[in-house]
Amino acid sequence: MDPKMDSGYLKDGETLEDEFDILKKLLPEEVVGLMDQLLCHEMAWHMGHPLSQSLFTSYHIDRLLWPEPKKLEEASFDRQAPVTGNGMLHVVFRAYCLALIKCCDHVHRRIGAEHYYEEEDFVSNLYNRNLLSDFDGAHVELLLHEAIQFTEQQSKLDEACRRAILARLTLRQRILKAMELDLNLVKPNGVQLWRDCEDLLPEIRQTQTLGTPAKEAFSVKMQRKLASSVPPRPMVEIKFEDAHAFLHNLCRDAADVYHVLDYNGCSNLLTFTYMFQSRKPQPAIYIRCLLQSLLFHDMRVLGKITITTLIYDDLAELVLPADVLLDPANGNVEAPHDPRFQLAKKMSGFVLRIGDPFLDIFRAICMNRSRARRMLCHLVLEWESVQLEAEKLDAELRQYTGEKPLMDGGPTGTEIWSFPLSSWAYYYKLRQLEWIVQLGFELGIYQNDELSAMHLSHVVGAKIQHIERIQTFVTRRFRQSKSWSAKDRHSFQQCFSFLEVTLTEASATQWFAIALSKLYTALSHFRLLPSRPQRLPYSTSELRHALRMRPFMQLSIPEVPSYSELAAATSTTFGVEKSEGASSTEGQALSILEIADEASRVGRKEWEALSKFGAQAARCVNCEEWWRKSVKDVIRACIICSIAIATAKKGAMNAQGKPVRKVLQAEMPADGKSYHDFWVVPKLTLQP
Repeated sequence: MDPKMDSGYLKDGETLEDEFDILKKLLPEEVVGLMDQLLCHEMAWHMGHPLSQSLFTSYHIDRLLWPEPKKLEEASFDRQAPVTGNGMLHVVFRAYCLALIKCCDHVHRRIGAEHYYEEEDFVSNLYNRNLLSDFDGAHVELLLHEAIQFTEQQSKLDEACRRAILARLTLRQRILKAMELDLNLVKPNGVQLWRDCEDLLPEIRQTQTLGTPAKEAFSVKMQRKLASSVPPRPMVEIKFEDAHAFLHNLCRDAADVYHVLDYNGCSNLLTFTYMFQSRKPQPAIYIRCLLQSLLFHDMRVLGKITITTLIYDDLAELVLPADVLLDPANGNVEAPHDPRFQLAKKMSGFVLRIGDPFLDIFRAICMNRSRARRMLCHLVLEWESVQLEAEKLDAELRQYTGEKPLMDGGPTGTEIWSFPLSSWAYYYKLRQLEWIVQLGFELGIYQNDELSAMHLSHVVGAKIQHIERIQTFVTRRFRQSKSWSAKDRHSFQQCFSFLEVTLTEASATQWFAIALSKLYTALSHFRLLPSRPQRLPYSTSELRHALRMRPFMQLSIPEVPSYSELAAATSTTFGVEKSEGASSTEGQALSILEIADEASRVGRKEWEALSKFGAQAARCVNCEEWWRKSVKDVIRACIICSIAIATAKKGAMNAQGKPVRKVLQAEMPADGKSYHDFWVVPKLTLQP
């Protein structure tokens, strides 16, 4: 038998279970220590470790859960005799353990009801144990209340230990109640309870030193009693400081996530979801699943609006302000020959088709960052189909809306149609492409010598052209009538405002992307970028390009730039005028740096202009602080980029015929150490 593969293997003289007296009288310090140890194991489970390596290694937890209790009274440390005396164990610690198990039950049920990835975000295996799911949480809360009263009545108890135990019992009581409200998606009380939990954490941290750890109360041998085919694994032990920090973020995020229920339009909702999931550290899997439930539950978005309302709001804000296609009165028409009946019928079919892909964008954002990017790569292909279907539907709807085309001013006089539904779908396809590339930077997918070739500016350039096209048609329709009602004018105003902010952000992104691309092109020419750790004999630049562009190859538009196009765009001669100053390759590299300097300067101005928009205009209501911090971090990255470009120019001019790498040194920031995760700016220093 192999001890690494068989948990039942016993060495010579080894017993099946460690000799641990679970009924021994506990000192107050030991109670505090055990509570903190269980908290660490609970947070380890939230972090993605199995219960078999965390909570289920506890003798106390095992005694409460096995054999499975039929009544709550049976969930006791002593199954043979009635409980008498030893109040710290049978009253205080038992109540804490039962509440902890019930909290785990709530977490297991909430996560299991939503989209997540087993063994990647969370391990749901209960190993044939029941987490008291058959018992009402109110009964466990009553036990906690009795434990708090018992502790308060212990006159001989040291005051510091009393406060430490009471703080932990109160914290567990609030977490249990908050998770029960989360399970029922009750907002007001849940938010306050999570805030109250957060307020208790400093006291928990301060009194942690009062506890006496009991390592003998936990053993990996408990895995032998679990229904599992997995080989024995070591116990996961995390530091109390890490568990405390994780719980602090959990409480903060649980309170903040309910702001999503304050609906201020679809674009606001998407901004909140994206900014919330971009927080560092990323919210725990429990919070991400809670957000999914709040977003869409019981066929309602945010518990109060239909998916049709959500999509119609977004269409009105982007492409169809005050349009007959979105008129709710169309649904009241029953005559099939009436154009409004046909409009309602076809738009209903469109919403039915687009509902799941649209909600999948929110679901993808709620995943961990790596999984989110992977899901977006698959989802963008679905939106390619949606765009093509929407284009056909746009053509069918013209006969009912009476739309007139815009005539091209060229000699051919080509008719240009608005294609509103197709334009809306294309806009979201471009947003997903942008997120895919940006997440690639955040996750460190691209190698240093590939940074200049990533086609973010290409995607954003297509987005700018598309937004300007939408602006043209919306402005044209607005000017066609002077009898718009106040409500219709407000709808147009909201649309123009959204397009202005979106265009400003896209322009800022494009300029900064150009600046960084040119900077990396020059650094690559100077051979300043850190090289690969080893040669890749079966890899070429062209093959790597094909690999990076694989998610986009099946898209019709925007067209994926070929390897030769990207290679030309990132060469030192691209966009450089033939002149005396640029006759040599070094001179051409300096000219590239001049282009980068100008692009960085313009990009910074655009980002600063974006930061001046209000929360309503920027569609960041309820997440304004996070949004402004993100924009401010990008501006700081722009400043650092300008400094790096200036340093590179100075180094190139000081080289005086020597290789630039002799006078200039480039250092790439470590993962997560950039001013903004999407913008990796190198640090350049002049050699003495």
